[in-house]
Amino acid sequence: MRTEGEIREEIYERVRELFALREREPFIPGESRVNYGGRVYDEREMISLVDASLDFWLTAGDVALQFEEGLASFLNSRYCMLTNSGSSANLLAVSALTSPLLGERRLSPGDEVITTACGFPTTLNPIIQNNLVPVFVDVELGTYNATAEDVLEAASDRTKAIFLPHTLGNPFDLDGIAEVAEDHDLWLIEDNCDALGSRYRGRYTGTFGDIATCSFYPPHHITMGEGGAVLTDDPLLRRIILSFRDWGRDCWCEPGIDNTCGRRFSWQKGELPFGYDHKYIYSHVGYNLKATDLQAAVGVEQLKKLPDFICKRQENFRALHEGLRELAQYLDLPRATPGAEPSWFGFPMLVREDAPFSRDDIVGYLEGKLIATRMLFGGNLTRQPAYRGIRCRVAGSLENTDCVMRDLFWIGVYPGLSAEMVGYMISAIKEFVFEEIA
Repeated sequence: MRTEGEIREEIYERVRELFALREREPFIPGESRVNYGGRVYDEREMISLVDASLDFWLTAGDVALQFEEGLASFLNSRYCMLTNSGSSANLLAVSALTSPLLGERRLSPGDEVITTACGFPTTLNPIIQNNLVPVFVDVELGTYNATAEDVLEAASDRTKAIFLPHTLGNPFDLDGIAEVAEDHDLWLIEDNCDALGSRYRGRYTGTFGDIATCSFYPPHHITMGEGGAVLTDDPLLRRIILSFRDWGRDCWCEPGIDNTCGRRFSWQKGELPFGYDHKYIYSHVGYNLKATDLQAAVGVEQLKKLPDFICKRQENFRALHEGLRELAQYLDLPRATPGAEPSWFGFPMLVREDAPFSRDDIVGYLEGKLIATRMLFGGNLTRQPAYRGIRCRVAGSLENTDCVMRDLFWIGVYPGLSAEMVGYMISAIKEFVFEEIA
């Protein structure tokens, strides 16, 4: 009789054969679509996923733990908590700061959180959903990040936290903004969803604030389909985040494990009777936001490729920057924050006010050439229909944010883009501009 190991090896070999059949179609300029992002994988991710499915552990387990330990080690962070999306990671990060366990530092309804109006909705949404007040600051053109000066000016007696993204992988001024947070006793959350692998002063982003978040949606730096993570070095914050992620429970047992604390039937919490089962005591208004071992199995293999993915993103970014440099009179090209080494998520371009064409003109042209373009997410979020009438405060002008909303677009730099594809994008952009100025 064949052993389980022999049967598994046969299955793995069939997966390798199946992957080999999926030949990559050659790139044909003008006929093949050039995506802005996407999954980059090989047979190893497929085998890892199949292997986890054969174990049939359908929730978070040993593989999820392996991924958490791997990502924490890569970033040199103390704790990593896997969740089902980057959006859920952001929700957990903000919600954790409302915990009564934080005492006087907890965020309460009406407290302010400084953020940017120029970004993705799920950086903003958890602030609103926790009955906190977003305080919007503008961004700097070129880096497309909030500045320490604007954050400092936005702070008030009601301000308790700062929650900012590293826009398109470009780190914000972590020295300056971390100093503001420390001087004013503010929590600092890094939305690192678009910046996994970026460095600031030689240190990975996601390790400067009290909490950081990651996303593993397919266009991101690594993927597990759906998935995200929350990072912290603080053991109390870790405990709180896990509680919010796992239904709000007070218990910290891993799935399938009982009585880690050794006191399962010896607790007395709230107005419950003494000895009520600790597995069913809830200390926070939480959710079930766990990921599964099947997702984590893909992430474990992706994590091994992350250093190469980062290098490829940086290589593609440099090629675009060099190839388009002569168009700087018409297109403002991006610049890294001083002291930063970004793991770029995309290549943003701002159509200059005096250019003889509009953002819509060039975007329409590129899309017609099958080159995918994107806006800088929600543009000015205060102008989005979802946020009409929300309680908020705007600190200063959002002039640059409006400029981004009106005139900026970006194209991809992800590892799935070949040198030929990058060259095609450069040629198409030059072709359009030269036709417009002729």
